[in-house]
Amino acid sequence: MARFIRPSTTRSTVVLWAIAVLDTLLFFTIFMIALPWLSNWLLPYRVPLQFCPRDVAGAVLFVGGLALWAVCVDAFIRRGRGTPLPLEAPRQLVTTGAFAVVRNPIIAADAAVVWGVALFLSSLGVLLYATLFTLFWNYIVVHVEELELRGRFGKQ
Repeated sequence: MARFIRPSTTRSTVVLWAIAVLDTLLFFTIFMIALPWLSNWLLPYRVPLQFCPRDVAGAVLFVGGLALWAVCVDAFIRRGRGTPLPLEAPRQLVTTGAFAVVRNPIIAADAAVVWGVALFLSSLGVLLYATLFTLFWNYIVVHVEELELRGRFGKQ
């Protein structure tokens, strides 16, 4: 995995934003649209959750996740001089803002969006997908990404 991670050499903030947006569109299309849709198609059973709390919680997670994602990507671009895309990884370690509170706030934001969709749809398939998404990305962050970051940034 580490050989796919390359610190960004891009200097332009506008270009970094463009790369981040394209990366996000691809990531969101796969993990926030296609796979939840497939999960719902495979297991279309509805979980009986009360309408109002379910929708409010789903909307808060969805909108909050998108907002957190935007704040984190902005921090990567402005302070880290890179993007979430491994081929344009931040040159500097970002440890302020949400990064001072959560191990990987970008994945936390992505998980919030997935859980928001899962709650809103109340689909057994999407709820199962949200669980697997959370477990999978937690494993990747802890066992792959953090090792790579230690190798690149040391004790920082």
